[in-house]
Amino acid sequence: MDLSLLWMLVLEFFLFSCLGWVTEVTLKYIKYHRFINRGFLIGPYCPIYGWGVVTVTLVVGGLAVRRGTLGETFLAGMVLCGALEYFTSWYMEKRFHARWWDYSQKPMNLHGRIWIGNLLLFGAACVVIVHVIDPVFFHWMESWNPKLLRLTALGVLALLAADYVTAHFLMGVVRREIDGQTGDNTEEISRQIHTLLHDRNLLIRRIHQAYPNLQARPGRLTQQLREARKAYKQAAKEAKQALKNLAQNTREDVRNDLESGLQQAIAARKAARARLREIQKKLIVHREDD
Repeated sequence: MDLSLLWMLVLEFFLFSCLGWVTEVTLKYIKYHRFINRGFLIGPYCPIYGWGVVTVTLVVGGLAVRRGTLGETFLAGMVLCGALEYFTSWYMEKRFHARWWDYSQKPMNLHGRIWIGNLLLFGAACVVIVHVIDPVFFHWMESWNPKLLRLTALGVLALLAADYVTAHFLMGVVRREIDGQTGDNTEEISRQIHTLLHDRNLLIRRIHQAYPNLQARPGRLTQQLREARKAYKQAAKEAKQALKNLAQNTREDVRNDLESGLQQAIAARKAARARLREIQKKLIVHREDD
């Protein structure tokens, strides 16, 4: 890839990260009637928007291959940006032990991480960006002095790197607070965390304000969930095997033992399923989406 194109993509990433932040802040202002500094990072940018635009631009924007049709661009926006939002939600939950946004109450959602409404908006926005904004943006970038272009892009990268390191440290503080709570379920622990974050310094308090519907998921509860799922799968497998053994064996002298074993296996599966559901309920919070 030509280095000048790389610098242009860096600036496009930064531009749309900032525009994404403006969009998020505006929507939350309408909802809460106050300014909320949205996003994982401290500065006025949400990188998930920048990554989405750059990815779609590279795939169907005519930079690598031909420019996509309107339909192809719409589908690319839905699929690529949706996948990016899903992965970001999954990664942040695994890394920082909290569900930062949740669309479980929305129609046609996938695991509460993405939902059809956002996907349609992503698709429509990408059509406008790729077919209207990108041509103007890259034409304008081509008029820049190459040295200025490079220095500006490097400055942006340095700014984002410093912000990421700082934000990662602060999120690590939040994760330790989450794992240190003694509550028995996500609802209780989430209330405790919001109270704690509200009383911390400005940068920590910002995370509480940016994600008012944060759902804490401490490591011990998610570990219990993994163990319960594993136990249920094993119990279901044993019950299935017991049923198969009974069906294949016609000898009356052993059928009683096999039937007894099957009943025990079914009881074990039922108990494992009840335990799994108990743990799952502890990790459910009934709130509005973030």
